[in-house]
Amino acid sequence: MTSSSGASRRQVLAVAAAAATAPLLAGAPAEAKPKQPKTWDLTILGTSDTHGNVYNWDYYKDAEFDDSKQNDVGVAKLATLVNQIRAERKGRATLVLDAGDTIQGTPLATYYAKQEPITSTGETHPMARAMNILKYDAVTLGNHEFNYGLPLLATWIEQLGFPALAANALNAKTGKPAFLPYVIKEVKLGGHGAPKLRVGILGLTNPGVAIWDKGNVEGRLVFADMVATAAKWVPEMRRRGADLVVISAHGGDSGTSSYGPELPNENPTALIAEQVPGIDAILFGHAHNEVPEKFVTNLTTGERVLTSEPSKWGQRLTRMDFTLTREKGRWKVTAKSATTLNTNTVVEDPAVLAAVRGQHAKTVEYVNRVVAQSSVELSAAESRYKDTPILDFINHVQTEVVTEALAGGEYAGLPVLSIAAPFSRTAVFPQGDVRIRDVAGLYVYDNTLEAVVLTGAEVKAYLEYSAKYFVTLPSGAPVNPETISDPAVPDYNYDVFSGVDYDIDIAKPVGQRITRLVLAGTDTPVAADARFVVAVNNYRRSGGGNFPGIVKTQVYNAQQEIRQLLIDWAQAKGVIDPADFFVPNWKLVRDGVPLF
Repeated sequence: MTSSSGASRRQVLAVAAAAATAPLLAGAPAEAKPKQPKTWDLTILGTSDTHGNVYNWDYYKDAEFDDSKQNDVGVAKLATLVNQIRAERKGRATLVLDAGDTIQGTPLATYYAKQEPITSTGETHPMARAMNILKYDAVTLGNHEFNYGLPLLATWIEQLGFPALAANALNAKTGKPAFLPYVIKEVKLGGHGAPKLRVGILGLTNPGVAIWDKGNVEGRLVFADMVATAAKWVPEMRRRGADLVVISAHGGDSGTSSYGPELPNENPTALIAEQVPGIDAILFGHAHNEVPEKFVTNLTTGERVLTSEPSKWGQRLTRMDFTLTREKGRWKVTAKSATTLNTNTVVEDPAVLAAVRGQHAKTVEYVNRVVAQSSVELSAAESRYKDTPILDFINHVQTEVVTEALAGGEYAGLPVLSIAAPFSRTAVFPQGDVRIRDVAGLYVYDNTLEAVVLTGAEVKAYLEYSAKYFVTLPSGAPVNPETISDPAVPDYNYDVFSGVDYDIDIAKPVGQRITRLVLAGTDTPVAADARFVVAVNNYRRSGGGNFPGIVKTQVYNAQQEIRQLLIDWAQAKGVIDPADFFVPNWKLVRDGVPLF
């Protein structure tokens, strides 16, 4: 009885408890937490515009690289960051890409293109040695990859342990891609048994190659629009199974070009993201800017495309992170982000240093060879706004070479003018020993010398265009050399002439600034129909900078590198003396009054 009564009592209590909670259960059922879908992650690391930098070294100063922001440079620094991230991720999927401009830009790169070219020595290019240690997954060809001709480019590509991409570089005869357009990499997202993800990587090079390296590619390659090329290949990659599509593009995101409308856009990355559906992210380069993370909304799908640019020379590494889930057997990106990492936070990777040590040492020895003695110190610090002997040195050598080449021919009777730009604000010829690195520091590009014929009217139009480099300074406004130029115009797009005398009045509006243009050493105005031979570099003559009147048939083009011509002249003379070449012929004025 007791036992039965106890059981009944327990039943009553249970019923009462249930009754007490019934309203809660019926009116507001307790929500079970929804099962969270399993997620996986992918990291893509990106470099761009390394420009021949392996060691953290300034070959022009013969010292460790340093700048005002304490940046470091070089693939060896990048390698340390890449290896750290790979170790941190412990085998989870990590891809490494490069967006181009790799084999030009330092004396190291120039040495193995010009002094001991890899095409004839069988030597492995230092940038191939360094990048192979990093085990890149793909590199896009930048415009500077074409600087040394197609045979050297082909040799470098053969030396790489990973694919080189350029979907919009087409065979001029067949219209088909001349290089690999894309790759689809199958990566495992985690450890044993983890699912696989197929990542499509499309490479786009810069259409400006058709102008800047016309001599190397004309009749062989044509360069299609980057946006149209992406629109062609992205859906193709998706059809072939790419779960995630990344573009590695050698073009900035400003939507502008340094040349005219005759070629497709030079910096269309944002336009690609806006106009081409199906892109998850874009690693881009060319503009040398640091863009840690920028989202661009696609106008068709509304999806946000992740973009990032890792500065230049190996100063930064882009890191893109993606979170993914599986829905009905398909991959979906649920989150993505990017940042840039500073290489000045790490030491150089010893394996990369060891791989390139011999080539680095040989380059250092070469650039430290003495070529001449300078009678005084010559500096480029003021060359942007004052006529300086060191810039006249370039113009004198160019004028001399062209004059000698045309002697006795059809153009021998025409005055020879020359054009040079202040490429460097830090170049110096010290008093005493001048070394190859000093000359290379003055002329940092691998341009060749050409010449064309311009009329007096064309010379004036060219100078007016060049003078847009300066801001407008009305009477009474303070004059500061540091802010006298328009920040939108790079120093290399400001040219000075030798062989005519002229004034630039920066109180006047752009297009009306050349207030005096006379024949050298006279007061005789340059006639509109006068004819001149003008010495100019191949970049400018081909349309780089979009200067007026200069894109025309050459009367001289011996494919001689200007930097080497300067070195040869100095070696032949033995002495660099401004008395032999400095002729002040231009000045900045305001309302006719000299500013400096």
